[in-house]
Amino acid sequence: MILSNLSQFNLLFYSFISGIITGILFDIYRVIRGLELPNKILGFIEDLLFWILSAIIIFIFLLYSNNAIMGIYVYLFISLGVYVYIRLLSKKLIYIEFRILTFFTKIIRITFNLIIYPIRILFNYFLINNENKNKKT
Repeated sequence: MILSNLSQFNLLFYSFISGIITGILFDIYRVIRGLELPNKILGFIEDLLFWILSAIIIFIFLLYSNNAIMGIYVYLFISLGVYVYIRLLSKKLIYIEFRILTFFTKIIRITFNLIIYPIRILFNYFLINNENKNKKT
């Protein structure tokens, strides 16, 4: 199948962009997972699930952008996109992603504590009243 120059350029451009997307997804995965590997089997399962999800996302992106034409150049430009992303942008974006993740976890923790605090007060109030009733009898 012969492709026009514009189609070939779009194919390579979107392959390069999908490589950058893969790099971003990998950084998000690294930030969420953390630097520790608690268990080899669990780490293997997490890695496998990440790469399956990443492959599905990249396939859908390539399907939408260039009808999922897969050739050796597509794989090369995806690899080039990942390499360029990791060499140029990864350290800066990991820092930003880590800050965003800590911000959201702090917000979730504060919200959870605000919701749970009145329940704890009520529970302790009824628990103390129940103990006082038991002592009187």
